[in-house]
Amino acid sequence: MSVEVASRVVHEVLGDGIDDVDEPIVDYIVNVLGDEDFDFGVDGDGVFDALGELLLDVGCVSDSSHCRIVCGKLCDKFGKHGLVKPKPSVRSLAAPVRMFDGMDEDEAPKKKPDDIDGPLLTERDKMKIERKKRKDERQREAQYLQHVAEMEAVRAGMPKVCVNHGQDVGGPNIKDFHLDNFNISVGGRDLIVDGAVTLSFGRHYGLIGRNGTGKTTFLRHLALHAIDGIPKNCQILHVEQEVAGDNTTALQCVLNSDIERTHLLEEETRLLEQQRNFELEEADGKSNAQLNGNLDKDAITERLQQIYKRLELIDADSAEARAASILAGLSFSPEMQRKATKTFSGGWRMRIALARALFIEPDLLLLDEPTNHLDLHAVLWLESYLVKWPKTFIVVSHAREFLNLVVTDIIHLQGQKLTSYKGDYDTFERTREEQLKNQQKAFESNERSRAHMQNFIDKFRYNAKRASLVQSRIKALDRMGFVDAVVNDPEYAPAFAYNLFPRPLLSWLDFEPVQVQLKVDASFGYPGGPLLFKNLNFGIDLDSRIAMVGPNGIGKSTILNLIAGELQPSSGTVFRSAKGVPEQKLRGHLGSFGITGNLALQPMYTLSGGQKSRVAFAKITFKKPHLLLLDEPSNHLDLDAVEALIQGLVMFQGGILMVSHDEHLISNSVDELWVVSQGTATPFHGTFQDYKKILRSS
Repeated sequence: MSVEVASRVVHEVLGDGIDDVDEPIVDYIVNVLGDEDFDFGVDGDGVFDALGELLLDVGCVSDSSHCRIVCGKLCDKFGKHGLVKPKPSVRSLAAPVRMFDGMDEDEAPKKKPDDIDGPLLTERDKMKIERKKRKDERQREAQYLQHVAEMEAVRAGMPKVCVNHGQDVGGPNIKDFHLDNFNISVGGRDLIVDGAVTLSFGRHYGLIGRNGTGKTTFLRHLALHAIDGIPKNCQILHVEQEVAGDNTTALQCVLNSDIERTHLLEEETRLLEQQRNFELEEADGKSNAQLNGNLDKDAITERLQQIYKRLELIDADSAEARAASILAGLSFSPEMQRKATKTFSGGWRMRIALARALFIEPDLLLLDEPTNHLDLHAVLWLESYLVKWPKTFIVVSHAREFLNLVVTDIIHLQGQKLTSYKGDYDTFERTREEQLKNQQKAFESNERSRAHMQNFIDKFRYNAKRASLVQSRIKALDRMGFVDAVVNDPEYAPAFAYNLFPRPLLSWLDFEPVQVQLKVDASFGYPGGPLLFKNLNFGIDLDSRIAMVGPNGIGKSTILNLIAGELQPSSGTVFRSAKGVPEQKLRGHLGSFGITGNLALQPMYTLSGGQKSRVAFAKITFKKPHLLLLDEPSNHLDLDAVEALIQGLVMFQGGILMVSHDEHLISNSVDELWVVSQGTATPFHGTFQDYKKILRSS
């Protein structure tokens, strides 16, 4: 089932009551209801049993009876979207059926009871196990609530998001700063030890590293000024959370970040009103004394002059045009800019947060996967905007082409250390490869020399004639020191690639390749809305390697859901031929995707975005499907994992249909491009570069 549809239904039914609920809890509710195997029960009883207590705890409902009503509405709404699995009908028999009819009269042999290894559990043992289970559940719940509280504390500690018009906040204006000997840890786990990094004004840094190494945590510490060496008057803005959904328009939400401008305009409106009232009273012959007890006409005029002078100084007249231009670059039409933020999905509200940050222009801008929620047109605009960015920024991204275009330096987080490199990502790769080669050579040379000296020492240690030579070798060995061995990240790429379908897809009986074909000849529109697609007509088989591109909201994910059977066509058909564990086996499979050791036992909410993506890939590949439907598969993956994903897709011997704007992924894993627009999907005759040129020219 489409998570987007589930999210929309949940927000529609729960209304404003869900706005104050933490995002992880909202995601949990949506994912539970969105599970294709979820049992809604009769009149929403299944929803009440699964989520009733949670809805009461977070304040979405007032009491138990209200909760049952809401659960019933959720069941009805999901049913209207065709997303509740119908229960198998029960038919009454016209006459009794004798199950032994036609069988031999001899008594059937009874099945021997299975042998049970070990002693049977007593009632006392069962009660102990039950108590331990309840205790573990309480501990998990307490840990989750603590995690939510910690995240709330982090958000509360973030500095105010507003434009700084050069006001003096104390201290000299330092544009470059050096951070030395700092440590960062979370939950007792060290992420960065003895870290050191220099950030120079006007440089654009790309922060890279494996998922879970602490990139986002490092950005949060910077935003909180939690690292010694950050100037107090340095404005740092971390774009991490989407804007709140309320009645404020998207454009006004961006403009409201200029608090001084907003206050000056409000004061101007108030003073002009007072001035008009004063003039009316003068016209009526009333006293020319102070108006409203404290402001006379001259004072109002003088204050208005001060306001106009300050508005001109902060360039207030161009603010609205600049905010509208940024929103337009991120694919907001003029009509969308006038819509309330509460009408937008989380992805679009994340774009508003990005637009607000670009409008504010902080001294240090921190961007964490900014392209995840953007379509290709918006990505191209953001690239051109950041290239001209006059100040400093740090960006975390999985898209190498994006990094190659916008960054001037790379900061590599590996082994709890930060290492800086000049140049873009491709330059970093070449430089690092050369450094590792030289380090390996130096290490091997050092090991050979040390081994040679040690052999001499061991051989002649007790030889009196060679005592002086042995002593000189011992001193030389001490002076030589050690060269560190090359330490690379764990090499999960081959295993990752292999587990994306390690062998040809074979039928069960005769081991001949399975013939899989999918044909779509249908139209679709959501209930109560217009048709999104009319007369879609295409086919996919095991040889298909297709990427769908197009603006966000055009319906690319809807096509994937139609093909997967999570949505039913309004008319026409979707034809599919052929058919789409022990803990140790599951953990082994997860390990091949980099989810190893205790990480496989941690709750999902504690994992980073990239680690969650790897779990998702492990889940879909465990069933070894014939056709892969991928919706932005590279989002949240680190750069090494994207390379492994490409290897896996190249090795995969089935069909692929993906939605993506990642140029590197598309160019190296598919051979056909479809453009989704104007209610249909049509093949694009050209490369991804050709498609980008058309977008740039438009």
